[in-house]
Amino acid sequence: MSSPGLGSEGTERGVTLIGLDVGTSGVKAIAISHDGELIASATEEYQLSTPRPGWAEQDPDDWWRAAKACLARLPEGEIGFSGQMHGLVVLDGAGAVLRPAILWNDQRTEAECAEIEALVGLNRLIELTGNRALTGFTAPKLLWLRKHEPENYERIHHVLLPKDYVRFRLTGEHAIDVADASGTLLFDVAGRCWSREICDILEIPLAWLPEAYESTAIAGAGDQAAAALGVGIVEPGLVSVVLGTSGVVFAVLPRYHPDEHARVHVFCHAAPGRWHAMGVMLSAAGSLSWLRGVLDTDHATLDAEAERWEPGVEDLLFAPYLAGERTPYADASARGAFTGLSIRHDRGALGRAVLEGVAYGLRDSLELLSELGVHARAGRISGGGARSELWTRIVASVLGVPLERTESEEGSAFGAALLAGVRAGVFADVEEAIARCVRVRSIIEPDAKWQASYEAGYARYRQLYPTLRALQAPSE
Repeated sequence: MSSPGLGSEGTERGVTLIGLDVGTSGVKAIAISHDGELIASATEEYQLSTPRPGWAEQDPDDWWRAAKACLARLPEGEIGFSGQMHGLVVLDGAGAVLRPAILWNDQRTEAECAEIEALVGLNRLIELTGNRALTGFTAPKLLWLRKHEPENYERIHHVLLPKDYVRFRLTGEHAIDVADASGTLLFDVAGRCWSREICDILEIPLAWLPEAYESTAIAGAGDQAAAALGVGIVEPGLVSVVLGTSGVVFAVLPRYHPDEHARVHVFCHAAPGRWHAMGVMLSAAGSLSWLRGVLDTDHATLDAEAERWEPGVEDLLFAPYLAGERTPYADASARGAFTGLSIRHDRGALGRAVLEGVAYGLRDSLELLSELGVHARAGRISGGGARSELWTRIVASVLGVPLERTESEEGSAFGAALLAGVRAGVFADVEEAIARCVRVRSIIEPDAKWQASYEAGYARYRQLYPTLRALQAPSE
């Protein structure tokens, strides 16, 4: 699909590829050449609405206005889409939005999650969808609407996810890719199609759901799958490590193989015929941003002061559960803590403890992925936290794998642009897109002098969650 009203140039070297990422805080759009060089970029921000504690909503028309503004500042080209996953957009028969979108980070649906697991059966739900029912997913939101806003529920004709609403406004098409559809809890992830069984049990009409395609067929993917594609993760062996506000460890699976306890997510990948598993920690770089704000300092200063401390920070540990946790503990009420504080510890010590605590949290995800047959020979690291040399060395040492930085730091939008190139025929497949456009610019090896300290630290870290959970107030 080309930019509105504009066609492609007709030859491979004349085609510009556009990646449009519909994020939680704004839209980011980039234009790249056929060999992955950045031509132009644009961003437009919008607001998050929290009408009640634990709720998170946005006006879908804000996404559309932001997308139009970004596209207007880029050259014409073939467009690929990525975006925040799980958000619920409901439309009436005329295509009008019925209510604000309920987002991935909305926590109102705990009762509906329990209801879904009871109706479908937890084991069967995991077998079909690769996941258990979590508040962020789409299906619980639909059940919440049916219960609390029946007047809106009864008018639903179409259900879309955020980026696919933007696609609908651009093209009039109701469509979704299998990667993003995997996060709805209505999708047969093994079969790569909507689950009639789950929809029948939950009494959700299949007619509401858009047709599902492989990501390469419609140039679209959820943000994590697109980001992984953008750093070259399409085969087992390499893992994606994302140090964003949340933290992600993402790996391609040799086959569809959900964790029997659903401690990691298993979804369709953006590469046809492949699946991925990922562990998600909710407060990664977000933990460091919180500490920086509390201490009223900047990242560079805190990083420099943290570097003065030896690994282990004299037994100071940080539990990064500032906003609950998802992997390996699906616990919205989990809370963070520093333990082992002494009079010697200063703000640099707190900073290093946060860097190490987040690294240990990422290690939790990698350990679970290994149980599914993932053997990581290296990682591709991205996200704002990856700009810190110290933090990247710490994460490499805790995970025990070298971490590679790629030339592009454009994240999900870059992966979306590559998918646009595959759909347009610029690349034969995702493998060719990666071979031509994804380039490693640096490698950070694990520090052998740090690893013994971090092995001991990780063993202690593993005891933090159960200990803290036992100390929480019963009301939580």
